[in-house]
Amino acid sequence: MSKSFFKDIELSEFGRRFAAAEILDQLTFNEQGLIPAIAQDATSGQVLMMAWMNKESLNYSLNNGVMTYWSRSRNTLWKKGESSGHWQHIVSMQVDCDGDALLFRVNQVGAACHTGRRHCFYFSLDADTNEFLITSDPGH
Repeated sequence: MSKSFFKDIELSEFGRRFAAAEILDQLTFNEQGLIPAIAQDATSGQVLMMAWMNKESLNYSLNNGVMTYWSRSRNTLWKKGESSGHWQHIVSMQVDCDGDALLFRVNQVGAACHTGRRHCFYFSLDADTNEFLITSDPGH
Protein backbone atom coordinates (compact mmCIF):
# COMPACT_ATOMS: atom_id res chain seq x y z
CA MET A 1 0.00 0.00 0.00
CA SER A 2 2.47 2.69 1.09
CA LYS A 3 5.18 1.62 -1.36
CA SER A 4 2.71 2.35 -4.15
CA PHE A 5 1.84 5.71 -2.60
CA PHE A 6 5.49 6.76 -2.37
CA LYS A 7 6.18 5.41 -5.88
CA ASP A 8 3.25 7.44 -7.21
CA ILE A 9 4.55 10.70 -5.71
CA GLU A 10 8.30 10.26 -6.23
CA LEU A 11 8.42 12.51 -9.28
CA SER A 12 6.35 15.27 -7.68
CA GLU A 13 7.57 18.78 -8.30
CA PHE A 14 9.89 20.47 -5.82
CA GLY A 15 7.94 22.29 -3.12
CA ARG A 16 4.78 20.21 -3.37
CA ARG A 17 3.16 19.81 0.04
CA PHE A 18 1.33 16.91 1.63
CA ALA A 19 -0.69 16.86 4.83
CA ALA A 20 1.36 15.25 7.60
CA ALA A 21 -1.39 12.70 8.28
CA GLU A 22 -1.37 11.67 4.61
CA ILE A 23 2.33 10.78 4.73
CA LEU A 24 2.28 9.30 8.25
CA ASP A 25 -0.66 7.06 7.34
CA GLN A 26 1.36 5.60 4.46
CA LEU A 27 4.48 4.64 6.44
CA THR A 28 5.52 1.00 6.27
CA PHE A 29 6.02 -0.71 9.62
CA ASN A 30 7.55 -4.20 9.77
CA GLU A 31 5.84 -7.39 10.98
CA GLN A 32 6.40 -6.31 14.59
CA GLY A 33 4.78 -2.93 13.90
CA LEU A 34 8.13 -1.11 13.97
CA ILE A 35 9.99 1.31 11.73
CA PRO A 36 13.70 2.27 12.00
CA ALA A 37 14.37 5.80 13.22
CA ILE A 38 17.77 7.44 12.84
CA ALA A 39 18.71 10.33 15.13
CA GLN A 40 21.16 12.83 13.62
CA ASP A 41 22.73 15.80 15.38
CA ALA A 42 21.02 18.88 13.95
CA THR A 43 24.17 20.99 14.25
CA SER A 44 27.04 18.69 13.27
CA GLY A 45 25.16 16.24 11.05
CA GLN A 46 26.69 13.30 12.94
CA VAL A 47 24.51 10.20 13.05
CA LEU A 48 23.90 9.60 16.75
CA MET A 49 21.90 6.39 16.89
CA MET A 50 19.26 4.19 15.33
CA ALA A 51 16.34 2.77 17.26
CA TRP A 52 12.84 1.51 16.54
CA MET A 53 9.53 3.30 16.70
CA ASN A 54 5.97 2.06 16.58
CA LYS A 55 2.96 4.23 15.78
CA GLU A 56 2.46 5.14 19.44
CA SER A 57 6.08 6.24 19.98
CA LEU A 58 6.07 8.16 16.70
CA ASN A 59 2.89 10.02 17.62
CA TYR A 60 4.20 10.72 21.12
CA SER A 61 7.47 12.06 19.70
CA LEU A 62 5.74 14.35 17.22
CA ASN A 63 3.23 15.62 19.78
CA ASN A 64 5.82 16.29 22.50
CA GLY A 65 8.93 17.26 20.52
CA VAL A 66 11.22 14.74 22.20
CA MET A 67 12.34 11.42 20.80
CA THR A 68 10.43 8.45 22.14
CA TYR A 69 11.24 5.00 20.83
CA TRP A 70 9.87 1.52 21.28
CA SER A 71 12.06 -0.65 23.50
CA ARG A 72 12.02 -4.15 22.07
CA SER A 73 13.75 -5.60 25.13
CA ARG A 74 11.35 -4.01 27.62
CA ASN A 75 8.32 -4.10 25.31
CA THR A 76 7.35 -0.54 26.22
CA LEU A 77 7.78 3.09 25.21
CA TRP A 78 11.30 4.41 25.79
CA LYS A 79 11.43 8.15 26.31
CA LYS A 80 15.03 8.92 25.43
CA GLY A 81 16.49 10.88 28.34
CA GLU A 82 13.80 10.08 30.87
CA SER A 83 16.19 8.25 33.19
CA SER A 84 19.55 9.62 31.96
CA GLY A 85 18.67 13.25 31.26
CA HIS A 86 20.15 12.80 27.77
CA TRP A 87 17.14 14.11 25.85
CA GLN A 88 16.79 14.38 22.09
CA HIS A 89 14.74 17.44 21.14
CA ILE A 90 13.30 17.16 17.64
CA VAL A 91 14.33 19.82 15.13
CA SER A 92 12.98 18.12 12.00
CA MET A 93 11.78 14.81 10.61
CA GLN A 94 12.24 13.28 7.18
CA VAL A 95 10.79 10.14 5.62
CA ASP A 96 12.78 8.11 3.09
CA CYS A 97 11.60 7.54 -0.48
CA ASP A 98 9.91 4.21 0.37
CA GLY A 99 8.24 5.36 3.56
CA ASP A 100 9.99 2.66 5.56
CA ALA A 101 12.67 4.61 7.46
CA LEU A 102 12.68 7.87 9.43
CA LEU A 103 15.40 10.46 9.94
CA PHE A 104 15.15 12.90 12.82
CA ARG A 105 17.45 15.87 13.23
CA VAL A 106 17.73 16.46 16.97
CA ASN A 107 19.37 18.66 19.54
CA GLN A 108 21.09 16.07 21.68
CA VAL A 109 21.54 16.77 25.38
CA GLY A 110 24.44 14.68 26.69
CA ALA A 111 25.29 11.26 25.29
CA ALA A 112 23.11 9.46 22.77
CA CYS A 113 24.64 6.04 23.44
CA HIS A 114 23.99 3.94 26.54
CA THR A 115 27.80 3.56 26.83
CA GLY A 116 28.08 7.27 27.63
CA ARG A 117 29.48 8.09 24.20
CA ARG A 118 28.12 11.00 22.19
CA HIS A 119 26.97 8.58 19.46
CA CYS A 120 26.51 4.84 19.00
CA PHE A 121 28.64 4.49 15.85
CA TYR A 122 32.08 4.38 17.44
CA PHE A 123 33.36 1.15 15.85
CA SER A 124 35.19 2.25 12.68
CA LEU A 125 36.73 -0.08 10.13
CA ASP A 126 40.35 0.64 9.21
CA ALA A 127 40.40 -0.64 5.63
CA ASP A 128 44.23 -0.79 5.60
CA THR A 129 44.44 -3.20 8.54
CA ASN A 130 40.97 -4.76 8.23
CA GLU A 131 40.45 -4.07 11.92
CA PHE A 132 37.83 -2.13 13.79
CA LEU A 133 38.98 0.78 15.91
CA ILE A 134 37.05 2.35 18.78
CA THR A 135 36.93 6.02 17.84
CA SER A 136 35.44 7.73 20.86
CA ASP A 137 35.65 7.45 24.63
CA PRO A 138 32.71 7.12 26.98
CA GLY A 139 31.75 10.54 28.25
CA HIS A 140 32.85 12.27 25.04
